[in-house]
Amino acid sequence: MIQRPGREGQQLRAQAVARAGGLQQAIDQGLLPQRVSVCLSEGLVLGLLKQGVRKYLAIFGHGSTDLAEVLRVYSEAGATQVFNFRNEVEMAHAGTALAWVYRETCAVVTSIGPGALQAMAGSLAAASNGVGLYHIYGDETTHGEGYNMQQVPKPLQGLYGQMTALMGQSYVLHTPKALRDALRRGTQCVHHPFKAGPFYLMLPINTQPEQIPDLHLGALPERLRVSGAAVADSELLAQAAALIARHARVVMKIGGGGRAHAAQVRALAERCGAAVVLSPGSTGVMPDAHPQNMHVGGSKGSISGNHAMQGGELLIVIGSRAVCQADCSGVGYPSARAVININADLCDATHYNRTLALTGDIGVVIGQLLQAMGAAAPLDDGRRDWLEACAGAKAQWKHLLRQRQNAESLHDPVWERRVLSQPAAIKVVCDFAKSIGAIKFFDAGDVQANGFQSVEDDQPFETYTETGASYMGFATCALIASGLADLPRYGIALSGDGSFMMNPQALISAVEHGARGMVVIFDNRRMAAISGLQQAQYGVDFRTHDGVAVDYVQLANSIAGVKAVWGGESIASLQAALRQAGTHEGLSVVHLPVYAGAAVEGGLGAYGSWNVGNWCEEVQSRYQSSDL
Repeated sequence: MIQRPGREGQQLRAQAVARAGGLQQAIDQGLLPQRVSVCLSEGLVLGLLKQGVRKYLAIFGHGSTDLAEVLRVYSEAGATQVFNFRNEVEMAHAGTALAWVYRETCAVVTSIGPGALQAMAGSLAAASNGVGLYHIYGDETTHGEGYNMQQVPKPLQGLYGQMTALMGQSYVLHTPKALRDALRRGTQCVHHPFKAGPFYLMLPINTQPEQIPDLHLGALPERLRVSGAAVADSELLAQAAALIARHARVVMKIGGGGRAHAAQVRALAERCGAAVVLSPGSTGVMPDAHPQNMHVGGSKGSISGNHAMQGGELLIVIGSRAVCQADCSGVGYPSARAVININADLCDATHYNRTLALTGDIGVVIGQLLQAMGAAAPLDDGRRDWLEACAGAKAQWKHLLRQRQNAESLHDPVWERRVLSQPAAIKVVCDFAKSIGAIKFFDAGDVQANGFQSVEDDQPFETYTETGASYMGFATCALIASGLADLPRYGIALSGDGSFMMNPQALISAVEHGARGMVVIFDNRRMAAISGLQQAQYGVDFRTHDGVAVDYVQLANSIAGVKAVWGGESIASLQAALRQAGTHEGLSVVHLPVYAGAAVEGGLGAYGSWNVGNWCEEVQSRYQSSDL
């Protein structure tokens, strides 16, 4: 075996880091010198250790063999952990979940070529949901000796770096001594306080083993830490307080940025008598039964959420990107005369016209606004009337929701028998999750839409629904993260049959890495979300289903370590299946046939506008005539 020069020193450095519990600790304890001569691959591993990154999710190839060797040495010493995977998209999703759910910054490693492209495609979920992690890809050599295998076959330099730069922040380590700059830019992206995302490090094959003489370990950038920003202009806060005092019908829209500030959001909502409308990713910010919680609003919202959006005179937006489906493609607030937008990002804070933008840390800014509003006072008649009207809409929504959840089964033309509706089945699964303290992951598609309309969360982060990119297959892959996390939680993935088949190899990885959780496959043998959209727009669905039946119980049980059970066709049989699957110490799968069709009882409906298909002309016309 050919050994790298100085490999013994590499082993000693890895052992020192492991013994001390981190790179900086090893330096402080005198176990490592301030300056070392190392190859780029080892320098990168040391630099990431300084930022607290010790977990790597990897599919190694010819474009990453040098980095793999360094990680082998450091992992054998106990300084890092490496988890191998079978598919780069699956791996990217697992890394996103590890960073999103468990707050553990990790690195995803692939080779050059198709693997890197697949990982980059999977990283769209992290980019769309503001989740920070490192993506490290092999790259073509820098000497231009001819095409490298699996590089983009085009005579231009740095094409992978160009592509990843379009997705987010990217850095090509063309020069090993640029490592310090790369890591500084990396932590500024990965650990950004309000717009985190994946950072793409391109490692050319030939620069990985190149030496960096006298690398100054103390100068490697630490993990970014910044304080929350406040609003410096007290006059703006006074104007916002005056707007709130002036308007009785206040609607408050909470986006994903509000999840970490639930207590402050609730305090502000109660102080100003606002009807609170949630986004798919912010359920639980207000407890489900709170009288001011109007539930989700938007094109797949709720009766109450969209009632509040339609009638609110003053719109208070908190931590939202105004995604098309959530704000009805810009026409969701026809009665709004003014907007207060609380967001750290300038572009998001100024999305609407007539906006008073309060830019800064959401929790800090809300505290300032509450102080500017003065002492709490009883709600006036106008606010009580507004909340009473919204409460009536919420009662209508809850009545409809219970009706659809209690419609136990419907005759399905594909299954040729009566099966559970999705609202009924989702209710059973969510109740089971709450009873055992499990977190829920919703996969893209009809299950996701019915899911965020249905969930009755009382705290944020009880549900993770990847609505940023709506990436099919995310939920199943997210379960793998429980096997990688320091403090794992039991998770339940609610996935349609199409989403599950995007990444079924996740079952193997989940077993390999000791994950514990459950996948419930809602099988309607079609893309029901798109079928429903086609039927609503054109009266007929087209090429959104197939005639191939799959025995998912047999498929899943063929994998050693997975326990799969049949969910049956009734609430009682599903409850029994969930209990049986939940006792398994590893990963379990429940295969459940569900209804898809034209019967209104089969879903929860749509309550808003959306700029898509043959609705575009009307929605765009309304948008162009709106002054918001």
